[in-house]
Amino acid sequence: YLERVTTEFGVRPHLHLDTDLEAGVWDDTALLWRLTTSRGELTADVVVSGCGGLVEPHYPEVPGVGTFHGPAFHSARWDHDVDLTGKRVAVIGTGASAIQFVPVVQQQAASLVLFQRTPPWIVPRLDRPIPDQRKELYRRRPALQNAARNGIYWFNELNLLAFTRGGRLRALAQREATRNLHGAIADPALRARLTPDWAFGCKRVLLSNDYYPALAQDNVQVVSTGITEVRPEGVVDGDGVLHEVDVIVYGTGFRVMDIPVAHRLLGRDGRTLSDTWSEHGPQAHRGTTVAGFPNLFLLLGPNTALAHSSVVFMIEAQITYVVEALKALAAYGARALEVRQASQDAYNDDLQERLSTTVWNSGGCRSWYRDATGRNFT
Repeated sequence: YLERVTTEFGVRPHLHLDTDLEAGVWDDTALLWRLTTSRGELTADVVVSGCGGLVEPHYPEVPGVGTFHGPAFHSARWDHDVDLTGKRVAVIGTGASAIQFVPVVQQQAASLVLFQRTPPWIVPRLDRPIPDQRKELYRRRPALQNAARNGIYWFNELNLLAFTRGGRLRALAQREATRNLHGAIADPALRARLTPDWAFGCKRVLLSNDYYPALAQDNVQVVSTGITEVRPEGVVDGDGVLHEVDVIVYGTGFRVMDIPVAHRLLGRDGRTLSDTWSEHGPQAHRGTTVAGFPNLFLLLGPNTALAHSSVVFMIEAQITYVVEALKALAAYGARALEVRQASQDAYNDDLQERLSTTVWNSGGCRSWYRDATGRNFT
């Protein structure tokens, strides 16, 4: 799809592949960005960052992480040269990454020890094959396919109320997730370890049909006492038990607060985006523009994650916003556009007030949606 789009719209000649942005500095005299890349110097009237936040792997901060004598890698940097067949594997983390690869690793490994800090709420993934008859119907009646897509969209929008208002809708969703757990896990002790003690939606709700069945297999052990140390021969849990393993896979997420591009862009006052955000956490106006950084637009910037629907929709909405900003520059004959600090502050104050009553802030969990002060930047 991407290749077809880049060809159809003539984008390919303008792509700089295998090119790293090393630094970007706003020139307030020339009113443009001066970029240093791995392929040389460039200037740009406008910079749009499509880097996102799930980029830089996060590793657990426990003693001895670098001392393990066998292969150890993060799921976002998978080492495909390591054959897990017949190996004793430790998996650290039980978030969105782990539920994707644990069922596959479980089938390959001789044994799998899963280290869990907190269990997630998991609901069934409603994937199913689309019958050929329906595909043919959609080809002949595109309006029906569009109606089906709209139905999915509005169903997801309705789900948002479970996160923002709670009540009966959230209770219903939590009951469905509990039923999913009980239907897949017969062992009451394991079921208890896999039952969250926080409100449905406080952390990212996960979708899977094969994660729970994988954990119920005889070659899997779920450890929920935490980790105190990594040693050359294995991982020590919170009870002091050493689990000797051959391979460690870290499914511990990303440094969402510390994206690399934020260290490389210097704004009008000579400060990096990272320095600007160090005081009050990542903030932007409508998740897209930042005071002090003219002609810079962030896709999937602060507070643009969708817990209930597709972030592709959010990206499309932001791209529309960026295009409108470029049209405004052209209409006024202007060369630079920047949000006022007061407008950005007012927007974020209102945003934080509205977030305070949602399950993401008040659901009783510690998630990557919020920083160390509890402020929701995601």
